[in-house]
Amino acid sequence: MQFCDECGSMMKTEDGNWVCESCGYEAARDAEEDASMVTTQGQEESEVVDTSDVDVEDMGPTTGAICPECENDRAFWEMKQIRAADESETRFLTCTECEHKWREDDH
Repeated sequence: MQFCDECGSMMKTEDGNWVCESCGYEAARDAEEDASMVTTQGQEESEVVDTSDVDVEDMGPTTGAICPECENDRAFWEMKQIRAADESETRFLTCTECEHKWREDDH
């Protein structure tokens, strides 16, 4: 991914050049630099993360969150990167009362 030196917008590739669709700035592509870039194209989706085998006492910190099952106001939480690296982490919650598990994705 390349960003425009003039306006900071994300640039697109076109005929061997990086082209900014916002301001029209163009820059030549460097094959060596392009090879070192990481893309999400062709990456496999991550597996489902299962926290059911974790003991309650090993769950860690708590936060204020309303359980959708029992309406308790505290839950253990854990953050995991389950999608591509350029997307936000997912927060997994476990109710401190009924141990119901749910997750919150950043939309």
